[in-house]
Amino acid sequence: MRKLSLRKIYNAFLIFISYQISKYLGWEVHWGDPISIAIEPTTSCNLRCPECPSGLRSFTRDTGMLSTSLFENVIQELQGTLMNLTFYFQGEPYLNKNFLKMVKIADEHKVFTSTSTNAHYLNDQNADATVKSGLDRLIVSLDGTTQETYEKYRIGGDIEKVLDGIRNIVAAKDRLKSKTPEVVIQFLVVRPNEHQIEEAKELAKELKVDDIQFKTAQIYDYENGSPLIPTLDQYSRYQKTDDGKYQFKGKWERHCWRLWNSAVITWDGNVVPCCFDKDAKYVLGTLKNDYIGFRKIWRNKSYVSFRKQLLKGREKIDICKNCTEGLSIYN
Repeated sequence: MRKLSLRKIYNAFLIFISYQISKYLGWEVHWGDPISIAIEPTTSCNLRCPECPSGLRSFTRDTGMLSTSLFENVIQELQGTLMNLTFYFQGEPYLNKNFLKMVKIADEHKVFTSTSTNAHYLNDQNADATVKSGLDRLIVSLDGTTQETYEKYRIGGDIEKVLDGIRNIVAAKDRLKSKTPEVVIQFLVVRPNEHQIEEAKELAKELKVDDIQFKTAQIYDYENGSPLIPTLDQYSRYQKTDDGKYQFKGKWERHCWRLWNSAVITWDGNVVPCCFDKDAKYVLGTLKNDYIGFRKIWRNKSYVSFRKQLLKGREKIDICKNCTEGLSIYN
């Protein structure tokens, strides 16, 4: 609430109204600037998670680090209307040495900030720096309560480092008498760890984090099944059909809130429609080289065309086929 303003509220109203009109009429109407953006500190990662392009080292796009200058251009342009900034798309944010510096810049511009980390770099020094940066929410991936289970998905990870990282950030908040960042454990439910859901809840209490959330896993090649698909239906995005194949449980509506209220910016300045375009296949504009301004991209022909395509049918867009928009993914 302390980071809101009348201008931001009015902008959000414009976005909401134009989205509702578009849904009702079936054609593209768009007013206002994005309420939320995700910006990618890096594509690099220390782990090898099996359903992650960073972990698999399977990107067709380049790997690199977000520059402070590019970030400053974005925040200067959008600070007046932007409510939420997620420092995450792919990769491990703490591998970018300027990550917390950029968080502090966003905080000084009164933008709510969050990030997602595997917590292997949350030593005492980084924990203190994180609290002092003004980060509002820290999501820590913890997909198991034992090393044996945890490493089945977080390949190359060390659960003790994760637990120590969580303890370090909680201790830093206490030491610095800070209410932020809100510390949230994110437990990605897959078949190897679904038996530890209740243990994870107890562990979250023991660690004194603010919340624990259980998230469904995206499986790229789900039609023929996967050893990662949970047996617990409420934690799976997929259901088995009569012929033994699997299908996505969601419905592809002829609209998408994300395309009206948010955008994703890759480390090298490409603007893509949402977080499901992990390989930046649908580049709608670029901010790299000469900074042309985000708003010019936000309203260009490519963006308008993509929104129009959504209104005709999301089932024709490949990145939408695993999308959880509209699903209840947290339990």
